[in-house]
Amino acid sequence: MEKDITIYDIAKDLGVSPTTVSRALNNHPAVKDKTKKKIFQAAADMGYQSNVFAANLRSKRTNNIGVIVPSLNSNFQSSVLAGMEKVANKAGFNLVISQSLESSDKEIANTRSMFNSRVDGLLVSLASDAEHLEHFAPFHKRGIPVIFYDRIANSDDSTGVTIDNIQAAQVATNHLIEQGCTRIVHVLGSVKVSVYADRLKGYKYALMEKNIPFDQDRIIILSEINEEAGEKIVNQILEMNPIPDGLFVSNDACAASCINHLKQRGIRIPEDIAIVGFNNEVISRLVEPKITTINYPGFEMGEVAMKSLINYLDEPERTTLQNTNKITLRSELIIRESSLKKKDGFFN
Repeated sequence: MEKDITIYDIAKDLGVSPTTVSRALNNHPAVKDKTKKKIFQAAADMGYQSNVFAANLRSKRTNNIGVIVPSLNSNFQSSVLAGMEKVANKAGFNLVISQSLESSDKEIANTRSMFNSRVDGLLVSLASDAEHLEHFAPFHKRGIPVIFYDRIANSDDSTGVTIDNIQAAQVATNHLIEQGCTRIVHVLGSVKVSVYADRLKGYKYALMEKNIPFDQDRIIILSEINEEAGEKIVNQILEMNPIPDGLFVSNDACAASCINHLKQRGIRIPEDIAIVGFNNEVISRLVEPKITTINYPGFEMGEVAMKSLINYLDEPERTTLQNTNKITLRSELIIRESSLKKKDGFFN
C-alpha cells in the first residue's frame, strides 16, 4: 500500500520549503501565482490529498451540512435539494445527504451517523412514521442547529420552513366546489405527517364553508402517493356509488396516473371528474389535460432553509432558531384544464 503524499514530499520534489507548499495550497497571498501554479500541479501529479479533517478539527467546523430526506425518488425533494445546494456551494459548505425511506428507525440511524460525522447543522424532512424527536436532542445539547422543512416538527428548539398546507388545500377544494363538484375525493399520505394532516383540515374546512357533508369514505390514505398508486385509486373511486365528480390528489405524478387510468376506463376529465394535483411538477404540464395544481415552491424552500441555517452558523448570538420562528412560504393555485368543468374563459 502506497504511503500518503505529504507537503514535505512536494517541497522536496520542487526544492522549496514545506512552509511555502503549505501556504500555496491554502491560497496564501504571500506566495507568487507562478509558484502556486507549480505547487498545485505537483500536488495533483503526486496524488496529494489535503488533510481537511485535521484542519477542520482546528477550526471546529467540518463545513458539512447534513440533510435527511424521506425519499430521494421525488421531484419535490430534488427541487428542494437543488435550492439547498445552490446556497451551500456559494457559502463554501458541502451537503451530506441521506434518506429515511419513510422509516423513523432509519431516520434515527441517519441522525446518529450525522452527529458522529460532526456535521455543522442538520436539515430534515421527517419520515411519515416519525412520532418522537428524542434523536435530535444531542444536536440541541451541543448547539448544532436543526431546521425542519416541508414536514416539520413542533419543537421548541427548531425552526420549520413550510407552506400553509391548510390554506393551500382549502383553496384547491374550493376551486373544485366552484366548478360544481360536491362529491370530492381527497387522496393523501399518512395523517401522522404534518403536511397531510393540515391538507385534510383544509379540505374539511372548504366543505364546511359550503355546507357539503364530510364523508370519510371519500378520504383515501396511502403509504405512498406515486404513479403506481393511480390504478388502485381509480379502482377504488369507480366502485363508489355515486362515483365522485372531483378528485384532489396530494401529488402531481399520482394525479397524472389517475388521469391516464380514468381515461382508459372511459371517464372524461374534467367533464365527469375534475382533478386537482399538488406540487406543480413538470408532469402536470405534460399530460392531457394539463393538471390544475398547487405551486409548492420547493427550490425556494431549499434556499430559505439553507440560508437560515448558514445565517445561524455565522452569527449564532444574533440568530434564534425556535418554533416561533416558523417560516411560511407562499403557495398558489395554478388553474389548468383538468379541473375546468365550467368553460368560462379563465384558463391559466
